[in-house]
Amino acid sequence: MDDRDLTLRVRALTKAMQNDSTAEALRILGGFMKGAAPTESQLRSTRAGVVVGKLRSNPNREIAQLAGQIVINWKKNVDAAKDSNRGRTPSASSPAPRAVASPAPASTSFSKPYEGDIEKRHFRTDKIELNRTGSDTRNNSIGLLYNALAFSVTDSIEAVLERAMEVEAACFKAYKGETADYRLKLRALFTALKRKDNAKLRRRVLDGDVRVDQLVVMTSKELASEEQRALDDAYAKDNMKKAQVPMVERSISSQLKCGKCGEKKVSYSQAQTRSADEPMTTFCECVVCGNRWKFS
Repeated sequence: MDDRDLTLRVRALTKAMQNDSTAEALRILGGFMKGAAPTESQLRSTRAGVVVGKLRSNPNREIAQLAGQIVINWKKNVDAAKDSNRGRTPSASSPAPRAVASPAPASTSFSKPYEGDIEKRHFRTDKIELNRTGSDTRNNSIGLLYNALAFSVTDSIEAVLERAMEVEAACFKAYKGETADYRLKLRALFTALKRKDNAKLRRRVLDGDVRVDQLVVMTSKELASEEQRALDDAYAKDNMKKAQVPMVERSISSQLKCGKCGEKKVSYSQAQTRSADEPMTTFCECVVCGNRWKFS
């Protein structure tokens, strides 16, 4: 498969998804599954990996599972090519051997798209061995991150576990070990990634659109979903209104003059609308013409 052919297929797949043509999308994905796997450079230049990778979270289960398997196959082919290149020892006195594509290793249940209840995924039910770092705290953190990232996705156990380990390692590095900040950030990440309304962030982390070193230093607001941020803003505005000092009872003054009608029958009230060391704001209303103004 050359670059041009791969590019055309990726464009056709994108168009099929935009038109909600499930049958056409499955046909194109089936072609990817049967055809020769693209090289790493082809995946980068055509963005085929990104386009297909995003389909792993598609609501259509058949599309999601097929896309997940294709990504796994492509990744294994890229890894096999890298291993093959590292193992070469070309000699100046002998011609370089002709490159032979290494077969992808046999797929296991850990590398296949998940077929169980995606809303009940857990590192225990997925039979994951968490002893990865030699530290119980870090191992348990990997388990928590796995539970959050695996929630409601069909990505393989292998892919989710790999990403969970990367996030934990980045957090361990950013917060200088098993510190209080490390634990606080892990709890915040678990809460943010596990939320049902935050599937977009979860998908971006799994796809690598958000780098793990960026993820572990994001603020709680940056980690929140768009819906949660809007709700928090609404609460903040409501609390600001409630925190304002209520106005005192309105009084009538003959010392204030209306700039519109010239009468000196003006009601006024005062409130502390700024910081405590600033003067109060006076709100005026002419009882004759209804003109309103304010001054500090």
